[in-house]
This record gives sequence, C-alpha cells and structure tokens, in this order.
Amino acid sequence: MPLTTVSVVLVEPVAVFEFGVAVEVFGLDRTDDGVPPVDFRVCAQRPGVPLGTGGPAGVAVTAAHGLDAVEGSDLVVVSATGIRPAGEYPAEVLEVLRAAHAAGSTLLSLCSGSFVLGAAGLLDGRPCTTHWRHVDDLARAHPLAQIDPRALFVDDGSIITSAGTAASIDACLHLVRRELGTAVATKIARRMVVPPQRDGGQQQFVEMPIPALTADSLSPLLAWVLDHLAEPHTASTLARRATMSDRTFARRFSAETGTTPHRWLTQQRILAARGLLEETDLGVEQIAARVGFNSAVVLREHFRREIGLPPVDYRRRFVAPRPASTAELELSA
Repeated sequence: MPLTTVSVVLVEPVAVFEFGVAVEVFGLDRTDDGVPPVDFRVCAQRPGVPLGTGGPAGVAVTAAHGLDAVEGSDLVVVSATGIRPAGEYPAEVLEVLRAAHAAGSTLLSLCSGSFVLGAAGLLDGRPCTTHWRHVDDLARAHPLAQIDPRALFVDDGSIITSAGTAASIDACLHLVRRELGTAVATKIARRMVVPPQRDGGQQQFVEMPIPALTADSLSPLLAWVLDHLAEPHTASTLARRATMSDRTFARRFSAETGTTPHRWLTQQRILAARGLLEETDLGVEQIAARVGFNSAVVLREHFRREIGLPPVDYRRRFVAPRPASTAELELSA
C-alpha cells in the first residue's frame, strides 16, 4: 500500500508516550533524509478541544481534525487510551474505524488501543496482542480474539497490534519497513536513536521494570555499531567501548534490547543486508563484506534462518526489477 496519508485517532484520556511515538515516526518531516513526505492528521471527535492525558494537571493534547479526516487514510493509528468496557468507547470512533477498515485502510493500535479495535469488533478471529498486564482483560472482553501474550507486535495484514509502551516503536517501524522498505525504516530509527528492530518478546519484561534511558543508556553505542557493522565486534569489545565489565554489559544489553549482543548484532546485519538487497545491485559477497559477515556463505546461512529465503531468492521475489538504462536498451535492440 502507499503510505502518504496517516491519521491518528485520539480518545480521551490520551496516552502521551504512544501518541508521541506516532508523531515521531509518521508526523515529522524527514524528507531531508530521503523519507517520503506524509500527510499526518491528528483526529478526534471534537477538533480544537483539548483532550486530557490522565497525567500531570495542565497537560493536554488538541486534535486539529475531526473524525471525518480519517476517510481515505492509508494508515489509521489508534493511540493508547484508558481501558473501559467495550460499550463505553465513543460509538462514533468505533464506526469510523470499522469504515476505514472496510475501505482498505491499515489499522495500527498502540498498547491499549487494541481495546478500541476490539470494541469495534475488528479483533474477532484475529491474532493480536496488547500490554502484558492487560492480556487477560482483553481476553475476557473479546474471547474470539487470538491473543499472543508474548509478542512485541502482531502483524495480521490489515490490522497490526502492539504490546505496551516502547513496543509501539517496534510496531511503527515494522509498518514503515513493510511498506517503504528497510532503508527508510533504518533512517527513521537512526534519527530516533533506537535499533531498527528488537529481538525477543514482551515476556522478557513481565514483572521486571524496563530501566529508564538515562545519560548512560546504551543507545549511543547501538547507533555507533549500526554505523560500523562491517567491523568485527564481540560482546567483550562492545563492553570495553561502553566502559563496563562483560557481566554488567551483558545484563544492561539484555535489559535494553531484550536479547544478547551477538543475537542483536546478527539481526542488525541481516536487516542491513536486506536493505542492500532492496536498494542496490551489489552481489551477495559484496553485501556480506559491507555488513560484517565473514563470507557470502555465512550471510546466506543467517539470512535463510532469519528471513526464510536465501538472499538471491529474496531479491528476486520481493524487489522490483531495476528499469533498464538507455544504454542497456540500445544494446538489446
């Protein structure tokens, strides 16, 4: 699908973090980085009326558009809000979501936004997820929904649901990657100083708080690694760069990324390789060298395991053929 028009539907109280994620990924002008422009619309029942956030007094969000602006959107984001019985969500909002889905829009719920989709009857018989703390509540409210309590997000084609809070970033970047390609998703992730894709599921975070991203966060290190994938890295060399002991680094890395340094690095190299397959004509051996694998054989092994296809088959199946140049057409005449 194209991704030229994105609407965010807000229901009071507005969860500020999840709404901010949607703005950060879809609402900022990143055309200077080569990211396609997006017509970004913030929509609510009563445009121009401040919506409470349930947070500190005086903090509110005001939508510039009414729900009529949702019509024709390529993507409709249902931001997180307070959980309530299905019958207490605004009927007008539910009807707009049903109409958007019927018209072919992709719907993306962030955290508790899944309850709004459920209230609209859009999760029945579908795989989905939500914040781990609310999985049982979602199951009771919508027993026909196929809830995966482990997933950071679930992509069921026209409907994508995310787990709690930071998983909203994972789901939004996944949607960008799915529709606009790896290169665009990676550019946005780098600007946000987050990994383009995390490994693992939300079960890692059950009953275990996610550490706050303070000045000693690993984000700068992860961003540096993404810019130096071709170089050899080990957990020990990364720990030294972070000025930590191996044990402390391993614990911090797992807390922030949900996986081990080796697993994360392998996955980022696969993502980079997929981007080069999509965006360039480089051969597999050249791509392997650029992303830090020892050989094309190693790249093929990891790529097949992660993506399900060898690199050449992936390029043939998912990448549109490059138009022939004038010189090539003349030679073939």
